[in-house]
Amino acid sequence: MVEKVTDGILWVAGRDRFMPDSHIYVLGDTESDNLTIVDCGIVEMGAYKLSELENYGISLEQVKRIIMTHTHIDHIGCLREFLEKGIHIEVWVHKDEATYLEQGDDRVVFGNKMFESLVRSQYSIPSGFFQFNVNRKLEGGETFDFDGAKFQVIHVPGHSVGSIGLYDQSRKIFISGDTIYAPISTIRYDLFSADPDQLKKSLINIASLEINTLLPCHNRIVRSGADQMIKNTVQHWLPMLK
Repeated sequence: MVEKVTDGILWVAGRDRFMPDSHIYVLGDTESDNLTIVDCGIVEMGAYKLSELENYGISLEQVKRIIMTHTHIDHIGCLREFLEKGIHIEVWVHKDEATYLEQGDDRVVFGNKMFESLVRSQYSIPSGFFQFNVNRKLEGGETFDFDGAKFQVIHVPGHSVGSIGLYDQSRKIFISGDTIYAPISTIRYDLFSADPDQLKKSLINIASLEINTLLPCHNRIVRSGADQMIKNTVQHWLPMLK
């Protein structure tokens, strides 16, 4: 089901299977042809999400770009499904993970050999399945106007080397990927390219922002009053990130 979070932001919840499935967010005016999708989800979950969007009245023809908060398989697994039906859609990824995608190096995607074996036992994944052309390599600090909603790209490495968040400062909204989510939950920092020291710095950075609405890519969203929850989560994690 597509839910409206607020003006210019829609949410389609992931459907976890044997592995987590990322939520997706749609940014922009649903009457425009300049929509942005944030993340995609696990392998084979594209059809469900595309059907939900179509039932809501959104076609892929309206979507101009997909921004990946990072490229773990539960976020990028069905990107190819989106791109096969919307060949015009651009892919935007932080530069530190874009290199892996363009070279067809799927170490960030799978995270470790255990996850790779698990996924391959469930799905038939051909060679080159996670090789993509990245149209825009993000660095962090960029600000984009999506039909009047201005989001700043914030580089928050730690969970993965190229993790990003999208911050709407005026409305105090933060799309956090997997770097922080509600309630206090396990944050993985043991996967390929993860780094606990970087994660610690990223959490401190996030806690310094004014955030009322937290939109993570797993678990529940926090529509209001997220600031104290975020600070509590960060304080919970900091002693463990040494």
